[in-house]
Amino acid sequence: MTGEGDESAEIKQRVIKALKNVYDPEIPVNVYDLGLIYRIDVDERGNVELDMTLTSPGCPVAEMVLKMVEAAILDEIGIEKKVHINLVWDPLWTPDKVTPEGREKLKEVYGYDFVGEWLKKRGGR
Repeated sequence: MTGEGDESAEIKQRVIKALKNVYDPEIPVNVYDLGLIYRIDVDERGNVELDMTLTSPGCPVAEMVLKMVEAAILDEIGIEKKVHINLVWDPLWTPDKVTPEGREKLKEVYGYDFVGEWLKKRGGR
């Protein structure tokens, strides 16, 4: 028998799977590995609320990305569920939020460690 926590955890994993299939149209890395997702909550009914950001407040495709995220999640968890996306700007997105998988993809595409270079300039790791 699975408990409520197990079901929420399973839905959260399915949400992450869905997010890994949504790509920023300008950057060839999915929104999850790009580090745009700050929080994923699943309530007792299986509805999802998430906090996400974009790489820039002036992103010209913001509305499209949000709609793609919502559609991907609903496709994965079922259209009878609700998805609420909070677009947040605090903290602002920075390259250090990219996951190791996203960092590898960026290296593959651009031929250098974009995140590593950014961190060096910032005095980071």
